[in-house]
Amino acid sequence: MNCKTFVALVALSLSLSSTSRADCPVGAYRTSGGKARGEIVDVGPSRETSLRWRRFDGATGLLTEGADGVWTSTHGWTGTPDGIDVRFDCERGTMSFGKAPAKRIALDVTDTRFAAGDVTLAGRLVMPKGRGKVPIVVLVHGSEDSSALKFYAEQRLLPARGVGVFVYDKRGTGDSGGKYTQDFDRLADDVVAALGEARRLAGKRAGRIGQLGTSQGGWVAPLAAQRAPVDFVIVGYGLAVSIVDEDLQAIELEMRLKGHDAATIAKAHEVAKAGHVVIESGFTKGFADFDAVRARYRDEPWYRDLHGNFTHFFVGMDEAQLREAAKKFDWGTPWRYDPMTALRALDVPQLWVLGEDDLDAPSAETARLLGELIAAGKPISVAMFPGTEHGMTEYELAADGSRVSTRYSPGYFDILRDYALKGRVGGRYGRARLTRP
Repeated sequence: MNCKTFVALVALSLSLSSTSRADCPVGAYRTSGGKARGEIVDVGPSRETSLRWRRFDGATGLLTEGADGVWTSTHGWTGTPDGIDVRFDCERGTMSFGKAPAKRIALDVTDTRFAAGDVTLAGRLVMPKGRGKVPIVVLVHGSEDSSALKFYAEQRLLPARGVGVFVYDKRGTGDSGGKYTQDFDRLADDVVAALGEARRLAGKRAGRIGQLGTSQGGWVAPLAAQRAPVDFVIVGYGLAVSIVDEDLQAIELEMRLKGHDAATIAKAHEVAKAGHVVIESGFTKGFADFDAVRARYRDEPWYRDLHGNFTHFFVGMDEAQLREAAKKFDWGTPWRYDPMTALRALDVPQLWVLGEDDLDAPSAETARLLGELIAAGKPISVAMFPGTEHGMTEYELAADGSRVSTRYSPGYFDILRDYALKGRVGGRYGRARLTRP
């Protein structure tokens, strides 16, 4: 049977294929009473435990089920109770969210399997109810190896506000075939296949169609946009620099926040660059130089603060452990891929949404490079959210100085929706600073 004919139409709201008690509440809801009337609240699976709720305004909490069937919420990712109790009536498709009653929003959902090169991928088109044309975004994954079909809340949040979404498990994850990879060329080809499948399933309802690439997806989406026509590209907390530069910039930012000077940061970069040689070789050479530079600095006080985006994975490994790591990290990662080549060639309208305090993917240099592209006439808009971490979350500092996320930045989901729907941004999006062509 041709994989494209394997399509399941779901008439009610989006749910997971599992029918477990933890899965039955999954969906987007609209509140119908009190001050919260008309608010959209999504409930979806959580990596931490069973469920997480998200409001379109960015508020979020973790839900834990009690023995009485009542789910209690904790604020953001803090573990602190927020006073919200939630009760679900799965048969009626309703819930009480605190004191506000809410009803599940009916969405048109099509599950599918489609060919992408040498593999078959599992996907899903989620559309607002109706017959009219709507914009559609194809979600382009970050580096995670988990199921987007299971965990991506945007597949409900955006359709609940009038934007269609095509979501799929990338190769080697969830219900899709193939081997997990970070080969951007291969992943971009998979996005092209996903775009084709989204158009096919949407048919006459397809309006503007584009991509939303988050984190690592910010490297992949512009590549895919060069290979298949799209109306727009949105990048969330992605980068316009290479992976090795991301690591060096993360080290510099972290070290500066801990009070280290330029000379100390140069030493930290020396360690990281020696490690990069080992990593880029596929863990086959550079061990002696890496050992030597680590031995030179490991007893200095700053050494314990050396982290970076990926250096921290390897800085404590000896040669035998590093060689063994070659098996685990055989992902085809293009460590020195320069995204500016694709961005300079791309004339598709783009929105970049960045967190000013992003430690994983420091945004300052990316914002500067995007500014150069805007000055050169590229149709790029940039939204910089202050006080915001990777994943577009705001945070508070724990007693040990670590960050604990409290919510998604206000305006984040709104700006995604507006750009997909209208092709432009305008007005206020929380505290974001906008730069437009």
